[in-house]
Amino acid sequence: QVQLVESGGGLVQAGGSLRLSCAASGLTFNKYNWAWFRQAPGKEREFVAGIRYSDGITRYGDFVKGRLTIARDNAKNMIYLQMNSLKPEDTAVYSCAADFGPGLGNLPLDSNAYDFWGQGTQVTVSS
Repeated sequence: QVQLVESGGGLVQAGGSLRLSCAASGLTFNKYNWAWFRQAPGKEREFVAGIRYSDGITRYGDFVKGRLTIARDNAKNMIYLQMNSLKPEDTAVYSCAADFGPGLGNLPLDSNAYDFWGQGTQVTVSS
C-alpha cells in the first residue's frame, strides 16, 4: 500500500521559512518523479516544484523565483521542500505527489499525471 505523508506545515510570518517533508512508503522510491503542488482556497491546484527520477533534474513553478528548493533523499525515501522568503500569497495546502518515471521519462507539470498523493499540509503565511 502506497503512502505519502507530508509534515512541516504551519503558520509563519511573511519573510519566514518552512521546510516541508514527505515520507514515502510502499513503492520503489527511485523509480518515481516527485513533485509538490499547492492549492489555495478557491483556486486550482498549482505545480510548485518537481524532481525527475532519472537524474535529479528539478523544475519550478514560475512564481517560485528562487525562493523554494526541492530535494530528495533516496536512502530515506523522503522528499523535501525548503521554502524561504515566504509571502502571504504562498498560503495554501501543499501536497506531495509521485509519478512513475520510466513511463514517459519527463517530469510532468500536470497534476493529472501523478499516480499517488499525500493528504497535504497547510501552510499559512501572515502579513
